[in-house]
Amino acid sequence: MGILPAKTGVSAHVEEGRGSGIMVITGLILLAAIAILVWGYRRALPYGTVGILAWLQSLVLMAPWLLFFGLFALGIYVNLAGVLLLLLGSTGLYIYLGRRLRALGQDMLSTQRPAPAMDSPPENTDRLEPLDQPTPAPAAPAAIALPPEDLTQIEGIFGLDTYFRTETIPYDQGAIFRGNLRGEPAATQATLAERLEERLGDRYRLFLVENLEQKPTVVVLPATADPVKTTPAQWALAGVLAIATLFTGLEAGAILQGFDLLQDFSRWRAALPFLVALLVILLSHEAGHWIAARRYGVRLSPPFFIPAWQIGAFGSLTRFESLLPNRSVLFDISLAGPAAGGIISLAMLVGGLLLSHPGSAFQIPSGFFQGSVLIGALAKVVLGSALQAPLVDIHPLTIMGWLGLVITALNLMPAGQLDGGRMVQAIYGRKTANRTTVFTLVVLALVALANPLALYWAGVIVILQRTLERPCLNDISEPNDARAALGLLALFLALTVLLPLTPSLAGRLGIGA
Repeated sequence: MGILPAKTGVSAHVEEGRGSGIMVITGLILLAAIAILVWGYRRALPYGTVGILAWLQSLVLMAPWLLFFGLFALGIYVNLAGVLLLLLGSTGLYIYLGRRLRALGQDMLSTQRPAPAMDSPPENTDRLEPLDQPTPAPAAPAAIALPPEDLTQIEGIFGLDTYFRTETIPYDQGAIFRGNLRGEPAATQATLAERLEERLGDRYRLFLVENLEQKPTVVVLPATADPVKTTPAQWALAGVLAIATLFTGLEAGAILQGFDLLQDFSRWRAALPFLVALLVILLSHEAGHWIAARRYGVRLSPPFFIPAWQIGAFGSLTRFESLLPNRSVLFDISLAGPAAGGIISLAMLVGGLLLSHPGSAFQIPSGFFQGSVLIGALAKVVLGSALQAPLVDIHPLTIMGWLGLVITALNLMPAGQLDGGRMVQAIYGRKTANRTTVFTLVVLALVALANPLALYWAGVIVILQRTLERPCLNDISEPNDARAALGLLALFLALTVLLPLTPSLAGRLGIGA
């Protein structure tokens, strides 16, 4: 191997500017994360020990990210063993704090058990609500959309042992029942829903959610408000998008081989292997969602694929056609798709790297591996010093595995109804999911200054995916600590796929000429 020519002043300036831009974006992400933690701490203070413990859980979950990317911004690379150690310590502390929080919550709940019923109303009832807030006037039955006889039956399901109703408020096609939760959320929701079905059959749905004051509230809606099934027109649209994805997949494969399918369609067979690999990735992703949904008896709409010229497809949009029983089910279905697609993509990538050798079908610039922390690190482990050459010979599976990981990582961004947004909503609740959606869009807008692809994806989120999923029937009970740890790991791996290496760090690792 001969000595490579020195970089010109222009190329060195471009590379320096690229590295500075990456470090600026990383620094902005760190500052935003720290600002969120400070804001969360101030919000947690009024809630005493419970609030501080909940805030510490958030801090523990973000600590590995802050440390890793903080060092990364300074040009210090934490190896895989260090990352795993950080994640292991974070998971252990999160589980410990979760146990403390649940134990404290149970103690508080036990002190709020209802007193024996009294014949006369208790004194000082005005202390049940803050004096500076107006007491809502009781709604007249005529103002509630529910039939009066049904409303009477619904109000009869509440009791001192489950949920003590204090007020009924009109809401959309149903009603909100304010009061005090007297038992464990999951058991209470199940008991109330069973009583409701015994009285009125399958005509109504009962939700246990948090109101704006973060207090448990019961909402009852008629079954007519359930998610609608896919219409024939929507099925047709899904079919059209699937056909378009077949074409863009072929076009992406053609571009990777150096020709334009529109100008030379007779060579479509050369691009066919790339389309097959893309379909395997997309369909494995959808199969993960479908298998998890089938396990819980949840119906899903057909996938609406998002064709893209650059990489064939950005994934797909899938709607829930059933109400979800709880947030754990939401998390499991949301994670199953990226897990299946990500594992297949990672297997393709590693297999392609292992099959790569001098004379392989593709040659790409070694600097290409600087575009991803995870992929660059894996390539360095497998290919070693070959990454120091100007061009690297790689197997086609490497490219397809890489694209599959990018598609998976994009769908794991914590925004709206993306898989990552659904996971955040499941673990941390709707308020946090709304904040991460805004944060993700801001980051994409900043990244779009250097990469127009980010602006396109931000547009997809804003137009199609910005809203959160509707609440679960039991929207209060949180997923367990194991699911929270899995969600953290998935989001972390997505970042390592999308975040590029800085030129200085790539030089230390020997990636790039």
